Amino acid sequence: MNFKTFLLVFTLISFASCKTNSHLYKIEGQKISITDSLQSVAEIEAFVKPYRDYINKDLDSVLAYSVDTYSKSDGELNTALGNLMADVVYDQANPVFKSRTGNNIDFVLINHGGIRSILSKGDVTTRTAFSLMPFENSIVVAKLNGSQIQDLLNYLAEAKRAHPISKLQITLDKNGKIAETSIKGKPIDFNADYYVATNDYLYNGGDGMTFFKSENNVTVLDYKIRNAVIDHFKKVDTISPVRDNRFIQIKD
Repeated sequence: MNFKTFLLVFTLISFASCKTNSHLYKIEGQKISITDSLQSVAEIEAFVKPYRDYINKDLDSVLAYSVDTYSKSDGELNTALGNLMADVVYDQANPVFKSRTGNNIDFVLINHGGIRSILSKGDVTTRTAFSLMPFENSIVVAKLNGSQIQDLLNYLAEAKRAHPISKLQITLDKNGKIAETSIKGKPIDFNADYYVATNDYLYNGGDGMTFFKSENNVTVLDYKIRNAVIDHFKKVDTISPVRDNRFIQIKD
């Protein structure tokens, strides 16, 4: 905690603790500028330093190596970075889900906007994972019926945005209509139920994905996407995701 933060906290606490026995007739405020000209308090800095050093050492520990720089904007309907994130969710969450339920995750859908940074070429650290996924979103697995799956496909076809998916394949025709779909390489059975891994934000209707919420079962894995990314980075030596045909449109 630097002096600026300390001063702000002290001011708020002081204001909250003020009491008076008389009636309050007027509130006056004073603007206190917090700028870089304020000096740190040596005692506070000395107290915080061991904790800051420990956290920075952990965040900057090298976990893997990225062979190139990847962005969530490097493709129209699927991106190398988005594919990586969705595949990581499947690879890390499926063993957890199977151990608890005896079932496998059928496919993954997370949101394009949840990726908040590029993946830069070079060393990949814990800090990299926090940059990519700074939110506290956790992985949940929703059981969707055929009608919900159709709504999900229609949503993706209409959005035409590179929302990360894994184990799901969608082909649009030249007019942007759904031409072909499959899950794990097999045609979708709209009379069946499917287990879809997503995050708690989307499950609750975020980004307009209202097809997730229903009376069907949902399994909360208590596993943050960011932690899944960190666990994946620890397992691999080199990271080299690619764009593929999991979500494409036929142009001719």
